[in-house]
Parts: sequence; C-alpha cells; structure tokens
Amino acid sequence: MSKALPSSSAVPASVEAAPDKPGDSYVQSFARGLAVIRAFDATRPEQTLTDVATATGLTRAGARRILLTLQTLGYVEAEGRLFRLTPKILDLGFAYLTSMPFWNLAEPVMEQLSAQVHESCSAAVLDRTEIVYVLRVPTHKIMTINLSIGSRLPAYCTSMGRVLLAALDDETLDATLSSAPLYAHTPRTVTDKEELKKLIAQVRRQGWAIVDQELEGGLISLSAPIRNRQGRVIAAMNISGNAQRNSARQMVKAFLEPLQHAAQTVSEMVARRG
Repeated sequence: MSKALPSSSAVPASVEAAPDKPGDSYVQSFARGLAVIRAFDATRPEQTLTDVATATGLTRAGARRILLTLQTLGYVEAEGRLFRLTPKILDLGFAYLTSMPFWNLAEPVMEQLSAQVHESCSAAVLDRTEIVYVLRVPTHKIMTINLSIGSRLPAYCTSMGRVLLAALDDETLDATLSSAPLYAHTPRTVTDKEELKKLIAQVRRQGWAIVDQELEGGLISLSAPIRNRQGRVIAAMNISGNAQRNSARQMVKAFLEPLQHAAQTVSEMVARRG
C-alpha cells in the first residue's frame, strides 16, 4: 500500500487497550493472542519477539508462548529472529465475510452499478467509530490511499459512515461520536459534534448521505443503506467520484436513483434469503 490507512490499527495492540472486561467470562489469554495478531500491520509486517512484546505490553515469555502457538496452528511463520503472519490469517476475516448474507448477493449488483455510472462502488459495515470495507468495485483511482476489503476509515466524515451512524439510536450515536477524536482531514471536514448530529439526523430523514470532500480533497461520496429482512441497516453502499468530474449536486442528480435502486435490490435479496 502506498500510504497507511488512518485506523485503529495504528494504535499499539496492548491488551490494556481492550474494551471493558466482562468479569469472570473474560479470557485473558485469548485477548492476548488477538493482541499479538493485531501487532502486525502494513507498517510492521515482520517483527522480532521483543517488538511484539513491546507492541502488546506482554512479557517476552508471554509473547513467545503466543507466537509459538500461532506458529503451530499455521497463522505465524518465523525466519531467523523475525515473525510474520501467514495467509492463513485471512481465514479469520473470510469467516466473517462469508457469514454476511449480502456478501455474495451484493457483488454482482455493485459491479452492474459501477458499470452503469462509471464510478467506483463500495460497501461497508460499522465497527464502533469506523467503517470497514467489505466489498469494493474500483474504477478510477480517486484517493491517495489504497482501499480494499478490510480497509478502515472514520465514520463521521464518510458518507457510508453517516448512513450507518444514522441507524443508531440517539444515545448510542452520542456515545459513538464522543468516543474518538474528530479530526479535520480537510478544511471542509465537520468536526463539531452537534453539527454532525444535525447532519446525521438529516441522513436519517432522507435515507441517504453525501459527503463533499470532507475526508480527502476532490473526493465526493454518495451512500444509501442496505437493510435486512427486519428493516435494520446492516451495511451501506456508496458511489465515489472526483469533484473535477461531478459536483455534489450533479452526483445526487445523476447517481442517487441508481444507487438507491441497487441498495434496495440487495436489501430485497437479503430479505428473500432469510
């Protein structure tokens, strides 16, 4: 990747950074194993035992036991003093993707939408304060960062994020917006929490979102929700375009209807499936 994504993966994978521990049901050794896996990323693909111990806050002996266990299971390999993840680690993420009812259903619909509008199309789900890309059909390269399945972006300044945030109740939305810093990625980024809540309330009323160059200059994104059989929003679908080709108003006029039709098509397919 040409540039590291702004995500929680940039934060040390210390066990102490884990969410609140649910009493006796919390399995600390399992949490430590996940912390070791999260210690590897695009900026640190290979690490020594000392590196892993430092990144996770574990002792060298504790980190060594976990690394050797992961190596025995095939998720880690070693070359000299360096450890790295193996492709088998993808099985963990793929298990999630294959458990999602719209995974296989949405891809051909999104490919057809992208071919129709000649712009990139993606789908994402909400993970706390971030969106996680689960499908992507790229056309033009319109961002300085490379997006792929598993990429994370902040929810508050992305159109898919606002669609997903709009599905939260007011109390959960307030807690979500308060749980992470709101950075100005561009001069257009809305970082005031009360103003964001007004924008998200508008998304809730109209059923779609557009974000005009708040994440990156020149990038405009239009999104609509994907719902399950019960009507609950389970994902968001977007069309991303370059501001030099289309203004935000032009994108809404040209692309909103086909985007909503595609999202509704996937929603209906999900509902029929169960």
